[in-house]
Amino acid sequence: MRKLLLRVGTAAFITLLGAAPVIGQTRPLAPMPSTGLAVSPFMEGWYQNPDGSRTISFGYLNRNQNDIIYLPIGDRNLLEPAEFSGMQPTVFMPGRHRGVFTVTVPAGFTEDLWWSILNEDGQVHKVPGRTSSTAYELDRNPRPTGTVPPRIGFSENGPWGVDPAGVMADQTLSARVGERVVLEVWVEEISERDPTDPRSEAAKSVRVVWFPHQAPVNGKIEFAKHESTAEAPPPPDDEEGRPAPRPGPNEVMIQSGKGVARVYATFTAPGEYIVRAQADNWRAADSSSGDQCCWSNSYLRVNVR
Repeated sequence: MRKLLLRVGTAAFITLLGAAPVIGQTRPLAPMPSTGLAVSPFMEGWYQNPDGSRTISFGYLNRNQNDIIYLPIGDRNLLEPAEFSGMQPTVFMPGRHRGVFTVTVPAGFTEDLWWSILNEDGQVHKVPGRTSSTAYELDRNPRPTGTVPPRIGFSENGPWGVDPAGVMADQTLSARVGERVVLEVWVEEISERDPTDPRSEAAKSVRVVWFPHQAPVNGKIEFAKHESTAEAPPPPDDEEGRPAPRPGPNEVMIQSGKGVARVYATFTAPGEYIVRAQADNWRAADSSSGDQCCWSNSYLRVNVR
């Protein structure tokens, strides 16, 4: 029997420096401010690998409604032991973002791997990447109707990445401030489904969404639709009949489930960037971000002059 997948992430443990607990200072039913709030790291769970190593999936919550938070890697954004630091995001978009990067620890590694974030108000939010508990073990098994993460790569012939660990591009892209460059990834839906199951009828499309992952402080990426991108059909209404939001300029829908997704990107400041492209098949009945299935990440380094 395959493991049952837990649909929870590990909540961030909070240490308050020189202050009384925030809960005691908050008035019941007080409106939540829309700015000046904290960023918290999350451990989503861990995967067992064939060679005995384990891969830990991390995400985050930026409680601000509109503010993008920049936290360079260092004392304010730290993975310990330090040998595992380097792939965590430095750009934190508003809201909850699951499985944005992973860390693989070798077989026999028994320590806790801590991700700590020091917020502007002095609060340290930290979470352990703990693989000793099977309660947070994730699996790579197909979901009830056969869904698995789509594969993603930077050429038609790969190499490919799947699941949150994904793939890093072999080459670094060069760009200039203010000039548009084309970003592209190749994706393929590889789920094996029962063609007679009506739930599988609309499950072949793959969505690709680009995100800034690492950037110099206040370095922004402006995305624009590429002319090769076909106009996607409007997303279905929600359960209450309200129209779903239209795709943003950083989103491309591959209706056939296989092909290349392109977008224009303009960088506003010089420096070193990492752009993350996420491919998902969440239109499938058994696929969503809430249970760590089914999406794959890709990462592209960009040197902006």
